[in-house]
Amino acid sequence: MEMTANNAAMAQRLRELRLARGLQQSEVARRLQISPAYLSLIEKGKRAIQLPLLFQALELYGVQMDAFMKSLGERHVDDGLARLLDEPLLRSLNLSAEDLASFSGEPKVVTTVTGLFNLYKNTRGQLDNVLAGIRKQNRNDDELRFDYTPFDEVTDFLEKNENYFPSLEERANKLRVDAGFGTSVRAGELEACLERDLGVKVTRVPMSEDGIVSAWNETRDELFIAEDTHEQRLKFHLAHAIGLRVLDEEKLHKGILADYGGHYGETRRLIKIHLANYFAGAVLLPYREFYEAVTKTRYDVEVLARRFETSYETVAHRMCNLAAPNLRGLPMHFIRVDLAGNISKRYSGDGIRFSHYDGSCPKLAVHLAFLTPNVITKQYSAFPDGETYFCFAKVVSEPDSGSLVKGTVHSIGLGTHADAAKHLVYADDLPFADPQRMAVPVGTTCRFCERTNCNMRSAPSYKFAFRVDEYTRKDNFFSPHLEGENPARKPIMPRRKKKKTA
Repeated sequence: MEMTANNAAMAQRLRELRLARGLQQSEVARRLQISPAYLSLIEKGKRAIQLPLLFQALELYGVQMDAFMKSLGERHVDDGLARLLDEPLLRSLNLSAEDLASFSGEPKVVTTVTGLFNLYKNTRGQLDNVLAGIRKQNRNDDELRFDYTPFDEVTDFLEKNENYFPSLEERANKLRVDAGFGTSVRAGELEACLERDLGVKVTRVPMSEDGIVSAWNETRDELFIAEDTHEQRLKFHLAHAIGLRVLDEEKLHKGILADYGGHYGETRRLIKIHLANYFAGAVLLPYREFYEAVTKTRYDVEVLARRFETSYETVAHRMCNLAAPNLRGLPMHFIRVDLAGNISKRYSGDGIRFSHYDGSCPKLAVHLAFLTPNVITKQYSAFPDGETYFCFAKVVSEPDSGSLVKGTVHSIGLGTHADAAKHLVYADDLPFADPQRMAVPVGTTCRFCERTNCNMRSAPSYKFAFRVDEYTRKDNFFSPHLEGENPARKPIMPRRKKKKTA
């Protein structure tokens, strides 16, 4: 039985109780006998806490249930002021604890300050929804461009469903059984399935100059595919075509999208394309067999790609589908970037935060992988919110006419919560022994990063007051200037002691 109280308020209060007692997530998770990743999702309001687990947590924190329920939604003046000190924007305004304490005798002033600041935060959070609403009312205006796109809606839809669709898994498994597919499926077998079982003729044609690798004709009974497509890509295109045909004939996507309501008309078609891709992955990498291979190899992407004779990226995608209740894999994240740092695919199954807007943090493993493209890049990444993840990335390329410039080069990043890294073969030589020294400080994106001393900033952060000081220079031009950083008050180098003379 799940609690029916406001989940967000409960999540926030539970996190406050843990922090007030100085407990780490890993320690609380161990004592509650759950994973740190699951506790993180509960504290972020992404998972509703069940009643027995709530009783355990409150017993651990020494709080009675009635007192806990009464505290939901309450905002005490002193607590509110203390929380304001932790906000990066107010830290950059150089307000001290004494400054805020001086407001205590003026309750109306305190209420006004905290209310205005929270209004500011909520307004920034709601801005995307407002812009999306304006965009919806002005569909014919090609001049309008907003940051929240249909592709972001697709990502949010996938994360809401944990990127797992049991109806597609069941149908793909039935198709595999009916077609007699083995562990590794050949392109010829997929082509035969299309023609024999689904009535689709497959015709090989030269690659078009506009880059189209596959296309249906108007009658939907003939599929044209570029004849020079290599085996791994060809298999996925054929499996994707099978998925589209099944969706069109059996309307499986209609049930999945029955209660979905998005801002953009294009989003449903994009989701349908993704569901066809999902179906392709389920055909090429059957769930149970793939799950058993993943756990046996301890998430070794390269070994799995060889075993199932498919691409590194296809295996990486499929690892993010393992959310079946009885055969659940690790919650993982996926990100694909190009040489310029542009994110073309992203999925957060473990709670990691990716940028929805401009470039991501250059200190992430997925970007650093381009420095050593022939090896797997691995690191622990610590975010400003206190969460740490184990990330690994590999560069994959596909030359065109012998040229990488004409072809494609991407870095594929995967990862999970740091406490779960022990389940990954890639972390064997990086045991999480010293989190403080081993973790690389990273952020989501420079515009919203809370770090004050990053030497790779490419823009000022909105989370700090903009202040220019021509007499103080930091190692990065865009780093915010805070009180107490003036080297005139704090020497850069310690003074040498004079030698005593005889």
